[in-house]
Amino acid sequence: MSTNPTNSMSTALLTDMYEYTMLDAALQDGTANRRCVFEVYTRRLPQGRRYGVVAGTGRLIEAIQNFQPSQDDIAFLADRNIVSTASIAWLENYHFSGTIRGYREGEIFFPNSPVLQVEGTFAECTLLETLILSILNYDSAVASAASRMVSAANGRPCMDMGARRTNEWAAVSAARSAIIGGFSGTSNLQAAKMYGIPAIGTAAHCFTLLHDSERDAFVSQIQALGSNTTLLTDTYSIEEAVATAVEVAGPHLGGVRIDSGDLAALAQQVRNQLDALGASEAKITVTNDLDEFAIAALQNAPVDSYGVGTQLVTGSGAPTCSMVYKLVEREGSDGNMIPVAKRSQNKATVPGRKIAFRSYEYKLATAEHVLSGSPGALASFQVPDNWRDLLVTYMLNGEATNAWTGKEAMLAAREHRAQSLSELPLSAMSLMNGDPTIPTLEHIL
Repeated sequence: MSTNPTNSMSTALLTDMYEYTMLDAALQDGTANRRCVFEVYTRRLPQGRRYGVVAGTGRLIEAIQNFQPSQDDIAFLADRNIVSTASIAWLENYHFSGTIRGYREGEIFFPNSPVLQVEGTFAECTLLETLILSILNYDSAVASAASRMVSAANGRPCMDMGARRTNEWAAVSAARSAIIGGFSGTSNLQAAKMYGIPAIGTAAHCFTLLHDSERDAFVSQIQALGSNTTLLTDTYSIEEAVATAVEVAGPHLGGVRIDSGDLAALAQQVRNQLDALGASEAKITVTNDLDEFAIAALQNAPVDSYGVGTQLVTGSGAPTCSMVYKLVEREGSDGNMIPVAKRSQNKATVPGRKIAFRSYEYKLATAEHVLSGSPGALASFQVPDNWRDLLVTYMLNGEATNAWTGKEAMLAAREHRAQSLSELPLSAMSLMNGDPTIPTLEHIL
């Protein structure tokens, strides 16, 4: 189930030009085939956040499988003189043949967690940098925000209504990420079709304004969708709209939506009115630029579900996770793998490939453990009984593991997020500014 708009589009130009120019230079100087290990991580969580949620990896694996320059792509690179003739010949046979490991989708991550590890030749790995970061940064940002909103909702369903607040294809990936973050449905039909997500939606204010009266609009909607539909009640007077809704639909009215005003007070008023009119089973959905803080403020209000738009698809103020893609190990001229690192001020990196575990005490997570060292040292590490291995294999020698892509993988990621979050201290669910809920401890073997 591909995430590409055309289902067959090459992803080879969804990248920055310097990745191709680096490829070209490395092919010319003879370093292109050196084995390398790149890692993706974030140096910090967004201000005040306690954790992040990995999302987008399933989409990424599909995108990497389609990362094969078409003849049009190659002609474009040649016409612009971006790469040399030798690189053009190399690109004609390009296919990623390396190995990708990382945190599974839905896993919780923290600063310096090695959420993805890409191993292969420099030539094939460097081309993937922008594609990897653009997918993981955005999808993880949406999933992280969605997870906070779901926690704030405390069991009441949250629905994605953010399609009109972002790029048309970003909306599709946002809907998928929202599901991983714990949301229950989406208004985006393309996402519903591609991923089997429950689709939700009824009518907007314009539908009411189209008709000669609110009653006419409600009658029309009920005739089309049945009495179990949800009617929008704040085009004019909410009190009058609720009365009309119950009069038209009867006591089996499905629900009403409130999209403006003091949502807590209005929800209480509407709940009492619905009950008094005999529509005690009718549900109340609220919308209107909700975020996790607004949802938390409505915990004591008689609200049954939340529709979230702008704040979801923009990561609720953190539209990126600031993940980076860094070379940590490469083959030397003698054929041996050697660790490498940047020393830049405030941007220094930890050399060497990593493995990662989470330790537990009394079934609660106590720390994230990131271990670096030679391949031999990492392979011989004896894992303590109370540590959980966080890395899974997504691709091995260029072959994808199908368990991590498609609808079932998305649903499994949703369940995994809920399980992983339940294993964290309760401070993880706090919306107050604070440090990551568990520390990341780095070990050198």
